[in-house]
Amino acid sequence: MDNIDKIRTILNILFMIGAFASFILYFSLGDDKTIFFYVCGTSLFLKMMEFVFRYFIR
Repeated sequence: MDNIDKIRTILNILFMIGAFASFILYFSLGDDKTIFFYVCGTSLFLKMMEFVFRYFIR
């Protein structure tokens, strides 16, 4: 159980960094927001993986 909690913590930290980077990218990029979509999508994927660890792997 302890390893799962460490993995969840790491995933949450990476999600928060990605969410903050997405926020910055959204307002700093011009019309081409491709990088924003990649960073935001990756952050959401990390959050979904944390959700899987929280609810399905216990």
